[in-house]
Amino acid sequence: MAPALDMSANGKQNKKDTIFVVDDEPMLLDLASAILEPLGFNVQTFRDPKRALREFPAARPTVVVTDYAMGEMNGLDLVRECRLVNPRQKTLLLSGTVDETIYEGVTAKPDRFLAKPYQVRDFIESLQELIAS
Repeated sequence: MAPALDMSANGKQNKKDTIFVVDDEPMLLDLASAILEPLGFNVQTFRDPKRALREFPAARPTVVVTDYAMGEMNGLDLVRECRLVNPRQKTLLLSGTVDETIYEGVTAKPDRFLAKPYQVRDFIESLQELIAS
């Protein structure tokens, strides 16, 4: 069971964590926002991983959630680039096309992996675990 987020009386987080969500599918970005914003997260979504990288240093997100397959830059490339700026950046890799073996032998591994399609509860619990760690 994942540790619970620190919630205030209204059911929202006391600390407004910023979550970057990077996916080339607009519907999945909308879904992530619909799941996370009511929980009190500041969600920033990006269809273009290079744009996310440009905004990453100033935003300093708590967690970067990224899809694996995104055209010219994949999710592992994004994880690697984020860790060049912040070596302790927490990351969650999502994919409906590959499994966890994709990052065997890679130095910049994501902290967590979640296969698509995922259950909303599993997505939230993965984020809770990352934030609490």
